[in-house]
Amino acid sequence: MFFAGVATFAQLYAPQAVLPAISTGLQVAPAESALLVSAATGGLAVSVLLWSWLADRSGRVRTMMTAIILATVIGAAFAFTSWLPLMVVLRFLEGACLGGVAGVAVAYITEETHAGSMAAATGLYVSGTSLGGLSGRLVSGPVTDLTGSWRAGVGAVIALSVLAAVLFAVLVPPARRFTPRRTSLLDVSRRAGAHLRSPRMLAVFTQGFCLMGAFVTVYNYLGFRLEAPPFGLSPTITSLLFLSYLAGTWSSQRATRVAVRFGRRTVLLGSGGLMLAGLALTWIPGIVVIIVGLVVLTTGFFAGHAIAAALGGILATEGRAQATALYNFFYYAGSSVMGWAGGYLFAVAGWPAVSAFCALAVALAMVAAWVGLRPAVTPSV
Repeated sequence: MFFAGVATFAQLYAPQAVLPAISTGLQVAPAESALLVSAATGGLAVSVLLWSWLADRSGRVRTMMTAIILATVIGAAFAFTSWLPLMVVLRFLEGACLGGVAGVAVAYITEETHAGSMAAATGLYVSGTSLGGLSGRLVSGPVTDLTGSWRAGVGAVIALSVLAAVLFAVLVPPARRFTPRRTSLLDVSRRAGAHLRSPRMLAVFTQGFCLMGAFVTVYNYLGFRLEAPPFGLSPTITSLLFLSYLAGTWSSQRATRVAVRFGRRTVLLGSGGLMLAGLALTWIPGIVVIIVGLVVLTTGFFAGHAIAAALGGILATEGRAQATALYNFFYYAGSSVMGWAGGYLFAVAGWPAVSAFCALAVALAMVAAWVGLRPAVTPSV
C-alpha cells in the first residue's frame, strides 16, 4: 500500500512543480496552468464513489490494479499533448482513474489489518502518498531544468509511477476479510447519504476539503512567487522546496501515535494550528523563513490528514468503502476548487491574498473539528 500511494500521487501532482514552465511554454495565465492540477484532483473527486461500488463488486486489489494501469497510460498520453483543453481533459481522466486507488485504499487497509494497527497502517499509506507527491515533484523540476522541456519532466514521473505500480502488484497481499458482492448503485447512494447526514462524518469531510484545499493552493502558487523577483529562483531550486514533504512523511506516522495519548480531536486542532503558523511565516520576505514556514505547514497538514483519513473509516459503522470514498471526494474537491480559485487571488492581490484565503480555510476546519468531534458527542474521538 505504501507503493500504491507512491504510484498514485507521483503522477497526480507531477505538473505542479513545473507549473511556471507550463505557463510560459503554453503562454497562459497561472490560474489556467493550475487547471492541470485541479482537473486531475477534480476527476479523482467525482470518481471515488463509482470506484467504491466497483471495488465492492470486483474486489479491492483488482480494482486498484486496474485503476493504476489506466491512469499511467493516460498520463503518458498527456506528456505528448500540446493543446491546453485536451490536456485538461486528459488530466481529468487520469485523476478519475487514480480515484480507484485513493478511494479504495483506506477501506482495504481497515478491512485487512487488526484494529490496534489500523491507524498506524493508514499512516504508513499516507506516508507513501507524501513520498509519492514529493518524488514526482522532485523528478519533474530538475528534469525540466536539464532538458528545457516540462514534457520530459512529466514523462520521467510516469516512468517512476510504473516502477512503483509493479512493486505494488508484486507485494500486495490478497484480500482475506472481504468477499466481493453484488451491490447496486442505489445501495451505494443510500450508504453515502447516511454518512452525509452524520454531523461527525461531516466534520471529518470538512477537514479533508479545507486542509487539502489550503495545502495544494500554497504549493500551486508559491513557485510562481519564488521564481519572480526579488527571489528569481530556478525550477530546480523551487522543486527542492517539495523536500518539505519529508516532514509530512514523519508527521503522518507520529500523529497516529500522539492521538492514542491525547485524542484525535486534539491532534486535529494542533495540526490546524501548525498550518496557520506556517502560513504566517510565508509572509516574511526571506527565503529561509519561507522554507521554515513551508515545513511547518506541511507537518501540520499531513498530521491532520492522517487522523482525518483514519476517522473516515473508524467512525463508519456501515458502508466503510463509501465513507472513505466520500472523504476522498471532499479532500480532492478542496484541492480542485481552492487550488484553481487561488490563482485568481494571486493574479489580483499576490501572495498575501492567497495565504489569507488558505488561513481562512484552515480556521474553518478547526471550528468544524471543535464543534463536530466533541468528546461528549464522539467518545471514540
